[in-house]
Amino acid sequence: QVQLVESGGGLVQTGGSLRLSCAASGRTFSSYTMGWFRQAPGKEREFVAAISWSVGRTHYADSVKGRFTISRDNVKNTMYLQMNSLKPEDTAVYYCAARLSFLSADTPHLYAYWGQGTQVTVSS
Repeated sequence: QVQLVESGGGLVQTGGSLRLSCAASGRTFSSYTMGWFRQAPGKEREFVAAISWSVGRTHYADSVKGRFTISRDNVKNTMYLQMNSLKPEDTAVYYCAARLSFLSADTPHLYAYWGQGTQVTVSS
């Protein structure tokens, strides 16, 4: 079965950077799209970025374009989210997710597999 384990969250000041990792196991992910979502207290889970595992095609939410970069390491079976120029509104629990499709999607219910989440807090 698919297992996704996030790491790399923490507390950072406004303007700082963090890199999140998502270690994936249990499948060959060449036919998968992997994504990052986030959920702040009292808000719905929202799309951040996605990447097709085989060709590396990326897709970003407008709110993070130019600041966040999604990538993957096929050898390590790990996905990353490099977050720069962080803002207080980026504070949330960040989740990695996987869907068996070559097509990107920004809707949480289209992803079948989820990690446990990692907290990112940006102080002002």
